[in-house]
Amino acid sequence: MAKPEYYYGVHSVESLLELEPERVLTLFTLKGREDQRLQHILQMAEPFGISIQQASRDTLEKLAGLPFHQGVVAAVRPHPVLNEKDLDQLLNTEHQPLLLALDHITDPHNLGACVRTAAAMGVSAVIVPRDRSASLTPTARKVAAGGAEKVKFIQVTNLARTLGQIKQDFNVRVVGTMLDEKALPIQKFDFTGTPVCVVMGAEDTGLRPITQSQCDQTVYIPMSGNLQSLNVSVATGMALYEACRQRQAD
Repeated sequence: MAKPEYYYGVHSVESLLELEPERVLTLFTLKGREDQRLQHILQMAEPFGISIQQASRDTLEKLAGLPFHQGVVAAVRPHPVLNEKDLDQLLNTEHQPLLLALDHITDPHNLGACVRTAAAMGVSAVIVPRDRSASLTPTARKVAAGGAEKVKFIQVTNLARTLGQIKQDFNVRVVGTMLDEKALPIQKFDFTGTPVCVVMGAEDTGLRPITQSQCDQTVYIPMSGNLQSLNVSVATGMALYEACRQRQAD
């Protein structure tokens, strides 16, 4: 049997019990904690016969790897890793999906925040390169606050090649967020009518040139303040909101 993964935090565990309770092996709860939020989690777990174990704060911290576990940790059967074949299947079955690609985002907190926003904005899948990129660690799942269970997380061998293939095979329009001479204000780009993949660059370097080469259009977020750059998770939220706004209006 594969080594279990550990989910922690109230939102993350609640979402897991709501959507995939069959994956939960054991719930570890903080000894002496009996508040309403924890009771709700225990009530969700009860119909599925999930083992409940009370544990000390130190034990929970060791399982979670961090002290910010909110008094609950779930031992979970690992999810199969999704790859290019799963992306192809999604594009074959979904009508005009909205996708998010993250070009070498290495901070798990930023990744988790991007996944949370993606789930809220109706994104079908978050695509990341397999190497030199953050993965869905317990920290990323905690920050995603349940979003990691509601949006597909797809790891690909070569992001630029994958973008080129989905353009060719599935007519996906790829829009990269960066400021260059061809970039449009993001509200001027038409996100409606076809599948769209929004590509966000790394925290420090932005989109790599090889990724830029696969973008059908670049866009930027107009700003009127003194700062001209945003944290990648904040910029992702603004970009996806505009895409979602247009697609809902359409």
